[in-house]
Amino acid sequence: MNAEDVARYLRDNPDFLSEHGELFTRLTVPHPTHGGQAISLAERQLHALRDKIGQLEQKLSELIRFGEENDDISEKVHHLAVALLEGRSLAGLRHAVFASLQEDFSVPHVALRLWRDAAAEDADAAVGQAVRNHVEGLRHPYCGAPDSIEVLSWFGEAAPHVRSIALIPLRHRGETVGALALGSAEPERFYPEMGTLYLGRIGDLVAAALTCVSA
Repeated sequence: MNAEDVARYLRDNPDFLSEHGELFTRLTVPHPTHGGQAISLAERQLHALRDKIGQLEQKLSELIRFGEENDDISEKVHHLAVALLEGRSLAGLRHAVFASLQEDFSVPHVALRLWRDAAAEDADAAVGQAVRNHVEGLRHPYCGAPDSIEVLSWFGEAAPHVRSIALIPLRHRGETVGALALGSAEPERFYPEMGTLYLGRIGDLVAAALTCVSA
């Protein structure tokens, strides 16, 4: 009989060890952290349980931290929604968006472009067709290094310092009406693998509010 035969027998006869409890005190195995020290099966099982409890406690701590972070973000999104509801003009809504993102979310650089401004005489408000096509083709907000010189130029004098951006399509009732760009000097502030759930919700709120007012 080899080791595999013993293992198979124990798997096929789960009551064996419970019927022969004295084996727990007579058989020994290597200590999990002190290689040369032998301990009983019961003590080894206790170590395994402690390790499992430690892993569960760590997982619980992570879940609590994630929950607290989500609660904090949800509260900030709620404040933004309230500010948008209080807006009475396009200028007022723009101010609410910039103030919320810069003060509540600590985003240093914010830019907003609406497609209905594209025909404006103000060159700073115009949006190139290539950028419009790119934004309209996004299924989710883009996060990562700036990939468009035009979008980068939306940040004005801060453009040379922006190392990462979030580009959020503004859609209302299935139609793309503009784009919201967030910029940071930190390369990892907005990265490709980050979650975009709340960014998308912010975009939906902003788009709905902006399409309900006139300039």
